[in-house]
Amino acid sequence: MAQNKDKIKRSFVIIGLGTFGGTIATELARFGNRVLGIDVNEKNVSDLADTVAEAVIADGRDEEALRQAGVDHYDVAVVAIGEDLEANILCTMNVKLLGIKTVWVKALSKTHHRILAKLGADRVILPEQEMGQHIAQMLHNPVVRDYLSLGNNFHVININVPEEIEDTPLGDLKIGEKYETRCLGVMRGSEYLGCGDDVRLKKDDKMMILGRRDELRLFGDGL
Repeated sequence: MAQNKDKIKRSFVIIGLGTFGGTIATELARFGNRVLGIDVNEKNVSDLADTVAEAVIADGRDEEALRQAGVDHYDVAVVAIGEDLEANILCTMNVKLLGIKTVWVKALSKTHHRILAKLGADRVILPEQEMGQHIAQMLHNPVVRDYLSLGNNFHVININVPEEIEDTPLGDLKIGEKYETRCLGVMRGSEYLGCGDDVRLKKDDKMMILGRRDELRLFGDGL
């Protein structure tokens, strides 16, 4: 069993160890993955030296420096360089040239997003925008505890059952009829109750609902 777990682990190089990149590197290492951290800032590197497998002072704009750091031996690269647009783009080009199979990059704007996509980045992240959308969704409707984007405008939301519908059978909500949504399950503490019409909801049960953003908003507003 231990061997199977080891097989699914991947190796990661995180380039840019500020708050964003440093957090990613720390969490990946905590999950037991091999992580190489790279930054031009000596303090950022030293702060993570005892956390990740290896931390190196190097310039992501320099392809040879990245090669000497062994970047080409890693499965996934995350380019987390912050405000330096030129360094971000050059670093992305370099890790692609070094043959990294999967490249995720932090973008600074939508225009930057398009440039990185053209360079072949597998995933472009706009952290401030994505987090802002996430928070706005939860602020808009307090019963929404969390949500996950699945792409193509589909999301899964995690809803706290409000007191107003306590003891209501799940079937009475007509989740798949009144709204173009689907129930994925109800959790009561650590117990999974399923999606049966006869499940009677209790305050603070968690409902997991799948659907498009607009339909989910209508569903949440109707509770």
